[in-house]
Order: sequence, then C-alpha cells, then structure tokens
Amino acid sequence: MKQANNQQTTPEQPAQNVVNGVDIDILGGTVGAIQGDPGMGACRFRASNSWVDGAQNRSRVTGFYGAHQEIAHKQSFEMVADEPAILAGNDDGANPVEHLLHALASCLTTSMVAHAAVRGIKIEAMQSELEGDIDLNGFLGLNPDTAKGFTDIRARFTVKAAPEDMETIWSLASFSPVFNTLTQGVTVHVDVDSE
Repeated sequence: MKQANNQQTTPEQPAQNVVNGVDIDILGGTVGAIQGDPGMGACRFRASNSWVDGAQNRSRVTGFYGAHQEIAHKQSFEMVADEPAILAGNDDGANPVEHLLHALASCLTTSMVAHAAVRGIKIEAMQSELEGDIDLNGFLGLNPDTAKGFTDIRARFTVKAAPEDMETIWSLASFSPVFNTLTQGVTVHVDVDSE
C-alpha cells in the first residue's frame, strides 16, 4: 500500500506520517499534550563548560528539563570552542560567535522544516549561508563606544520546494527560538564564584 508520503509499508511495518523527515504523529502528540497541559511546554536547556587552555574551552550537553521531568539525551554532546591564531588561539574549534551562527542557522532550518511539515509543505533541499559583522575594537576594549558583539547578521537560504510555498516557508523562520532570542533580546545573569 502506498502512502501519501511515498513510503512503502508492509504488514510488519506500520504506516508513518512523515513529511520532510519529521514524524507528524509524534510532533502532533507533543502539541496535543502541551495544549492539554500548557505547563508541559516549560523547558530548561543546559550546557556545562570547562576551560581547557588559552582560548579553548569545551561545552557539554547531557539532558534538559521538559514535560515536567528530566530528560537525558541518548548520548552526551561536546562542543569545542577556540579562536583562530590571529586572536591567540590554536584554531582547534569554531570560535564562540561562529557557534552562535551555527545555532541560528540550525534553529532557523529546524523551525522552517518542522513547521512546513505540519502544514504539509514538502521541502526537498535547504541550505544556508550566514555571516555576521563584529568590530574587534569593541571586544578588545580599544574603543568603549564600539559594540562588542554582532551588529548585523545575514542569513541567506536556498530552498528546493514548490514556488507557491516559498513565502510561507520564509515566514516560518519567525518560529525559531534562537532567531527570537537574538532579535527580541533576553536577560542574561552572569555570576562568578571562587572555587
């Protein structure tokens, strides 16, 4: 029996409602559970970081809080950050602002793909290029009037999908949590304690 999502099924294999690689039934179950209990939507994501040496440090992610419970990832994830040689690093990892560009790119991609899937919009391919502008005069403390972070970020997506769906796909970027964090702002508390 052929399904609308072009997946073949056998008597041993139940039909799956998958669009763009997203299991719509699972996502729909999550949405329904949160609609029934809005508190289930409250999540807390975490990362722990350790300085290695020089400009290098490593962050580790093992789990998060959501659906009223602690949820462990199926494995821990490690992200290495370093700086290029020109900023006294060993260039053994992307630098922190490049990690931020990755976070934005991946969150925009995930948001557009998942929300398109729920709407039945098929995406065959999606790529993006991101770049951001930073003036090191701010970061290095050379000019107190110069911003220390990105002043402009540009994200350009190339999407293979039906032409009539392109405007909707573009609008779905507005669901990205990272995009909203960057564009709307967030309160960040930094505490430094003695070991």
